Amino acid sequence: MIAGTGSGSGKTTLTLGLLRALRRRGLRPAPFKCGPDYIDPLFHRQAAGRVSRNLDTFFGSENVYAPHVREADVAVVEGVMGLFDGIFPGKLQGSCAEIARNLHLPVLLTVNARGISGSVAPLVKGFAEWEKDVRIAGVIADNVGSPRHAELLRDSLEAAGLPPLIGFLERNERWQLPERHLGLSLHELSDAFLDSLAESLEKTLDFELLLSLTRAPRPESAPAPLPVPRLRLGVAMDEAFCFYYEANFDALRRAGVEIVPFSPLRDRELPPRLNGIYLGGGYPELFPEELGGNRVLRDALREFARSHLVYGECGGYLYLLEELASPDGRTFPGLGLLPGKAVMNTRIAALGYRSVEGNWGRLKGHEFHYASLAAEPPAPHLWQATDARGRRFACGGSRGRVRGSFIHLYFDSDPAFAEKFCRELEM
Repeated sequence: MIAGTGSGSGKTTLTLGLLRALRRRGLRPAPFKCGPDYIDPLFHRQAAGRVSRNLDTFFGSENVYAPHVREADVAVVEGVMGLFDGIFPGKLQGSCAEIARNLHLPVLLTVNARGISGSVAPLVKGFAEWEKDVRIAGVIADNVGSPRHAELLRDSLEAAGLPPLIGFLERNERWQLPERHLGLSLHELSDAFLDSLAESLEKTLDFELLLSLTRAPRPESAPAPLPVPRLRLGVAMDEAFCFYYEANFDALRRAGVEIVPFSPLRDRELPPRLNGIYLGGGYPELFPEELGGNRVLRDALREFARSHLVYGECGGYLYLLEELASPDGRTFPGLGLLPGKAVMNTRIAALGYRSVEGNWGRLKGHEFHYASLAAEPPAPHLWQATDARGRRFACGGSRGRVRGSFIHLYFDSDPAFAEKFCRELEM
């Protein structure tokens, strides 16, 4: 596990460089991301050439780990926030430390070394001794000023008898990942960018020491064989809609669903023989002209929704509504398949884990968005939701065969959900 002392410690940059470097050495890395993140796994996939999956104890998703490392040479798990940051202060619940403990993962602690040298020792000592069941195997430093700076860090850790510095990444503005209001930018990273990270780590990281310090038992379980698909689900996949949990597709495939991608931005017709449509999260607010101007596909979606299931979450939910307004007051038409108007804000409107219940069952999910509804839409709502503080509220909408809400559901949090979803597809 690549875990940090906190956000901004270089976890993502180092994870991407390490994934690409391992791949360049002929190894097959299996990438994972702690927490309910949708963007980092997209970057992992580019760096590793393999699908990245989420590990989240609130969702109960740790079971995805073993089947997907069986065919890999090495598993690389990127943490979230700081190693011990969880849902509740003073508890491991929801932290990447909890996942490291439960899956017996050795931890590489990333430290932002800007402005420190000898102080790295007490910092690492605190993390290394905080939880006896979480083993910190080594340290990787980011924002290192020079090889001499790295030597000071290495000597400080060695003198204190602490886990060793096994590598570092020198300070370099060209490796700064671009950001947007939802965290990292959605723009694809270039191979040149990823290769430059890998090349730098290849000069400063002791790969043999890394692999020896982080050796762990290989899980034995393997993915079950998939049935022959009996249903076809159209899934919006382009720059506007791309936030999905890969485990949701796994659950649907196990239930006999074929995932059929299409682009609401560019396609002029829907794929043939679809039983339903899934509009995931993303950045539809960045492409209002393109989505609004594709009238042929908009009409096709409206006609399809008259007799088939259409489900949208977060960005997909915004697309299903009547209207979306930008912070400067401009308005853009939605599909009008669900009642309600939304506005993009300059600050976060909702963030956190959610437990939901409704006609589809009882599931868990996560909200993270800057849009808010201009007014509470009329019932029926899709969910009765509860947040981490126990507050209950109605959310989402349901009209005919169309469903949607701001919440990104984790389908496997209800083992029966995929089959319920399929029954709706078959109606």
